[in-house]
Amino acid sequence: MVAPSILSADFANLEKEVKAIAAAGADWAHVDVMDGHFVPNLTIGIPVVKALKKVSPIPLDVHLMITEPEKYVADFVKAGADYLTIHVESTKDPATVLRQITSLGAKAGITLRPGTPVESILPLLPLCELVLVMTVEPGFGGQSFMADQIAKISVLRSEISKKNLKCLIEVDGGINAETAKLCHEADVFVAGSYVFGKDYAQAIASLR
Repeated sequence: MVAPSILSADFANLEKEVKAIAAAGADWAHVDVMDGHFVPNLTIGIPVVKALKKVSPIPLDVHLMITEPEKYVADFVKAGADYLTIHVESTKDPATVLRQITSLGAKAGITLRPGTPVESILPLLPLCELVLVMTVEPGFGGQSFMADQIAKISVLRSEISKKNLKCLIEVDGGINAETAKLCHEADVFVAGSYVFGKDYAQAIASLR
């Protein structure tokens, strides 16, 4: 599946953009939420998710790069997040937050920074429907792909298969037609500038 990141979209025309990627074959719209604290950048929040939900023909895949996500997950689910992913480093009790997301009716996801060992999230996989591998440092779009993170995808694939879990593997950061080939064990590709920088349908098809 392909989930274009609206971080690279035209923010003055988000309704047009989300409808355009859906028409071009995107499966989800990936929404990066940054608080300027957990990561050194500020992006969008709950009102934009709520507005997008009203016009998006495809599910909203919301990635929370925020400190203490437990304070906000209920509002993001209410706003319309279909998938809601938190960072293992962002809260003292990620398991409780993941259960909270599920109890509210959204699909829970877990992710980690490139410098965090993949072993830190393995015990949390049974609580998730999505696990996101970051192949760049979270915080900014347009960064270069970090090939040393590919090994995490293989570890996750092995763990998910071994325990027969229903957890999709998503990869985000520097994804294009070439780097996607290196991540063939993933289920979902997130791509920002690669999709929005060219013909949307052509870019999405090339990732598949």
